[in-house]
Amino acid sequence: MGFGAPVVGDFEELLERVDAVAFAVPPSVQGEMAIRAAEAGKHVILEKPVAGSVAEAERVVAAVERAGVASIVVFIRRFAPEVVAWLAEIHARQGWAGGSVRWLSGALLGGAYSHSPWRHTGGALADIGPHVIDLLDAALGPITDVLAAHRGEPDIWQLLLQHEAGPTSTATLSMALPTRPTVTELAVFGVNDLANLELAGRATPAQDSYALLLDDFVRMVHSGTTTHRVDAARGLHVQRILDKALRLTTS
Repeated sequence: MGFGAPVVGDFEELLERVDAVAFAVPPSVQGEMAIRAAEAGKHVILEKPVAGSVAEAERVVAAVERAGVASIVVFIRRFAPEVVAWLAEIHARQGWAGGSVRWLSGALLGGAYSHSPWRHTGGALADIGPHVIDLLDAALGPITDVLAAHRGEPDIWQLLLQHEAGPTSTATLSMALPTRPTVTELAVFGVNDLANLELAGRATPAQDSYALLLDDFVRMVHSGTTTHRVDAARGLHVQRILDKALRLTTS
């Protein structure tokens, strides 16, 4: 099916024709391309992880900031109205002591992503880990350390995270379990009047959340805004936490 988009011979020609670039490539490829796009003055929508390494992600952020371009990382759940409402209710109350996430799927066993080499190499930590880290961080405050991390079979990751204000949180992730439909359960708990606040499942389709992301991105470009709650700097923060977890599982 054609969408009327012109065909170009290479990335440099693409950069000459556009004002912004939305990436859909593996992290090891995205990093250098995003730097080139930012240096050419192009606004960027980045997949996660931002790059193939923390050092390269730092270079992406530096290039974006030097160029003064808009950036958004596709932490797609952050744009879903039910997630926005869940986070707002959390932030309206004090006394949260911790949180937990279970995100279990069979995405690596079959379907659109089952033949993706980088997903098989990095597993759930690399693919859905960024969403989980971002959501727990947004709910309970900045994650400052990974207290424990373990990778088991088949592709089961378990993390224990420390947050700046004191809470701890846990995450269990897998993309290699015969789980249908996908399990996504998020919860925070504490000593306030709610005691426990859960968010299960996905009410808003990904394409609808992406449309809301694009609305934010267009507003940023038109207003000259270069910061966003899930901009490139946010992607770097999340990637640093993921890197700590990975190093704990391989040490």
